[in-house]
Amino acid sequence: MREELFHIIFGILIPFLGTTIGAGSVFFVKNEIKPVIQKMLLGFASGIMVAASVWSLLIPAMEMCESVGKLAFIPAAVGFSVGMVFLWVLDKMIPHLHMGSDTPEGPKSNLKKTTMLVFAVTLHNLPEGMAVGVVFAGLLTGSAPITVAGAFALTIGIAIQNFPEGAIISLPLHSEGQSKFRAFVMGTLSGVVEPIGALVTILCAKFLIPIVPYMLAFAAGAMIYVVVEELIPESAQGEHSDMGTMGFAVGFLIMMILDVALG
Repeated sequence: MREELFHIIFGILIPFLGTTIGAGSVFFVKNEIKPVIQKMLLGFASGIMVAASVWSLLIPAMEMCESVGKLAFIPAAVGFSVGMVFLWVLDKMIPHLHMGSDTPEGPKSNLKKTTMLVFAVTLHNLPEGMAVGVVFAGLLTGSAPITVAGAFALTIGIAIQNFPEGAIISLPLHSEGQSKFRAFVMGTLSGVVEPIGALVTILCAKFLIPIVPYMLAFAAGAMIYVVVEELIPESAQGEHSDMGTMGFAVGFLIMMILDVALG
């Protein structure tokens, strides 16, 4: 039990550590990330999230329902659809601002630009925290075909893609006049929702056992929404859009290899 507890605590903190390290780059990098690098990083994050959604979430969700034969896709399809709608609703309800844009999304608000930038990345991180939580909940209850190595493959993959997300927040904030420390704190706080969401999901594990396949697919749907609605369009804007595509390919391959090799 103590070993399982260690695995869970360590596992849910790994993605947050990735965000924190990325935000800490503000202390070592003088200028804002060049657009071409930013596009590559956004594409990279997209590739990680798509591969994680398929191998770590959707495939295990369908494997859990193999006993119903050809209808094994139903829980995955339902959960995926609900996850997409859930993120769509949040996208409409929470005021946020994406990097490189001066037009806020969501309801009208008097919030500061920096606050809405953090809200935007927080929206990205929410489904990732839920994904980590439901995977470890499935591991803890033994209700999903997930190994410890497979669960850590997901957390490591998310941590890798969280590194550029932390940097993409802290560096522009500093270039806009924020102190390095404040920019670091804001970048770090954008990732706090991940361990919180994961912990809440794990605490509810025993109540989630009957719907674990739906929850796995729900997290996948939420992550795919973020990728298609935000990350890929941002990586394809303006010049050097091919770098976003190359970044996607690299991120997808890394996450696929991690999941297959460790899962």
